[in-house]
Amino acid sequence: MLAPFSPHVAEEMWEKLGHAGGLLKASWPLADPALARREELEIPIQVNGKLRSRVIAALDISEEELRTAALADEKVRAFIDGHEVVKVIVVPQRLVNVVVR
Repeated sequence: MLAPFSPHVAEEMWEKLGHAGGLLKASWPLADPALARREELEIPIQVNGKLRSRVIAALDISEEELRTAALADEKVRAFIDGHEVVKVIVVPQRLVNVVVR
């Protein structure tokens, strides 16, 4: 990343790191998709459109399990206790919105 701005310094640093050949002939590193893959998701939970909590869930969680986890969350319970739950909107792997009246 430094080579376009300061090619001489970048070449010196490249050699000090133990690489042979010039920096300009080196290829860019390849990304490994397996290393970037997430194993779990952080799902935001909203009550009447306002963020109230977050739940950590597995990638393959079903909508029903996500709905159950959202309604069982302690912070969400504080906002829905004493109110009627009109609707629970689940957007898979994105968010849960609980509508209360």
